[in-house]
Amino acid sequence: MAIALVGASSQIARDLILSFAEQSTQPLSLFVREPQALQSWLATVGLQNRYAVADYGHFGEAEYQAVINFVGVGDPAKALRMGGSVLEVTWHYDTLVLDYLRRYPHCRYLFLSSGAVYGSRFMEPVNEQSVAQLPVNALTPQDYYGIAKLHAECRHRACAEWPIVDLRVFNYFSHTQDLAARFLITDLLRAILRREVVRVSPDYIVRDFLHPADFYRLVCAVLQAPPSNLAVDCYTLAPVDKPALLAALQEKFALQVEMAAGAAVNATGSKPHYYSLQRRAAQLGYQPQLSSLQGIVLEAEKVLRREEQGKGG
Repeated sequence: MAIALVGASSQIARDLILSFAEQSTQPLSLFVREPQALQSWLATVGLQNRYAVADYGHFGEAEYQAVINFVGVGDPAKALRMGGSVLEVTWHYDTLVLDYLRRYPHCRYLFLSSGAVYGSRFMEPVNEQSVAQLPVNALTPQDYYGIAKLHAECRHRACAEWPIVDLRVFNYFSHTQDLAARFLITDLLRAILRREVVRVSPDYIVRDFLHPADFYRLVCAVLQAPPSNLAVDCYTLAPVDKPALLAALQEKFALQVEMAAGAAVNATGSKPHYYSLQRRAAQLGYQPQLSSLQGIVLEAEKVLRREEQGKGG
């Protein structure tokens, strides 16, 4: 199966490229704005001769059995800075792929969506019956990211005859994550690496951090399942709440924590229970192998080992 990755320079896309390289021989075509930068990264991981890289002007010149669209914003602070432009960017690259599907209607399209499509209220985890809640008379920049993804999903459901699956990522963590990004987990890892005290807001939250290996399992399950047009929520074996996460990192990595109000960055609103109980992905054959906490510990160990080796070199 020939697969095209749009937005292949994103962190989650790069992780998927590594997973494909390790576990399959499927040809990948990688499309980005700056091909040289991605080619340089491929060289650092020993894949410089494995996959074709091109800019978006060349997308559509060949036929693919699947297209995966990763274009989006991974850093909440960056999402706030982008403001309303996230709507235009999402629409532009989604249109690029939909125009391709008009020529090749049997091509599968996987779109990286977000749990933010449900809105900013997560007083409880969402489920199959949940509805999106948006303050239509008082929209703020925190709403734009979720609206952009929701608009794309609406376009996809309107193309019911095409095999389009929207993958709603809630939280994701990998050792390749940019540690400068403003996520709770990256704040914690920076503090561990610097042996500093991290300021954490005292509010209770629950998160479901998808591991790269389980994301790869989900993508493969979707590609191998019968064609369908639907949205699926990403999930692990079990989510983790903040107290359990902090306790585990304190025990394993000597994390030092200080509770302080206002320490978090809320790019898409405050969400106490930002995870899903929807299990449509299971119907496509997806079976996660790791819990949130297991995945975080595995990847945190890789980060710390890499940093120690860097110091030793």
